[in-house]
Amino acid sequence: MRALIYLLTFSAVIASGFWAYRENYATQQALKDVSKLNSEIADLREALSIQRAEWAYLNRPDRLRELSTINFDRLGLLPLEPEQFGLSSQIAYPQPDLALPALDGVVDVSNQEGGQVP
Repeated sequence: MRALIYLLTFSAVIASGFWAYRENYATQQALKDVSKLNSEIADLREALSIQRAEWAYLNRPDRLRELSTINFDRLGLLPLEPEQFGLSSQIAYPQPDLALPALDGVVDVSNQEGGQVP
């Protein structure tokens, strides 16, 4: 009987060692994956900041003004004038439908069971 207990204990130690070995390698792989993802996120953030800087550079008012001057004949752009804008009173807003539904008869608001409303 003792030999069986020793054999089961030895098997449990071997099994737990094997499990710990597999978990160790799985954890190391997960840490590598996280590190790779963090590196990818950092690269994407850097690319995004570069694109934002480029967008700001390309949308400088003096550059856009120069481009519109150079391409004036082809684009047919005109300078903005105050007369081109309308007043807010000239906007046609949709009128709300204020018609109330007609009540044709008696409306029962009592409780279905016939008792008082709690």
